[in-house]
Amino acid sequence: MDTAALSAFSRKLIEQLGCTIEALEVETGHRTTVRVTTPDSKELIGPGGEHLRALNAIAKRMVEHAHGEEASSFFIDVNNYREQELEGVRQNARMFAQRARLFKHDVELPPQSAYERLVVHELFAEDPEIATESAGEGKFRHIVLKYKTN
Repeated sequence: MDTAALSAFSRKLIEQLGCTIEALEVETGHRTTVRVTTPDSKELIGPGGEHLRALNAIAKRMVEHAHGEEASSFFIDVNNYREQELEGVRQNARMFAQRARLFKHDVELPPQSAYERLVVHELFAEDPEIATESAGEGKFRHIVLKYKTN
């Protein structure tokens, strides 16, 4: 799905939910992100981001149905909420990595979503001292930061 079609689709979906859009832009690159600025962020984000996760799930299913699975690789971010959350995940992972380096021992992170785990794996992909590994199942799936002995 091209950026113009994704922009039009996202705008129509959010407006049908009764929300006002001040700005909407599609950023492509490593991941495609639809950045929405709105005064109705409380309704779109919901408690703990629940509404935003649901909005993304519905939007992806609608795009998959209309354009195929490869077209559904995007995220909708409202008032930069998702990016701020991911930065918090990165900061938390860096703090736990410092513990792993200090104590030269493996450290387990709290359970995370698949996307949050992907962000942490990417964060330490080139780190010479820390390796990442997913462990656990279902909602208890988490990352173990493993200290690499030289």
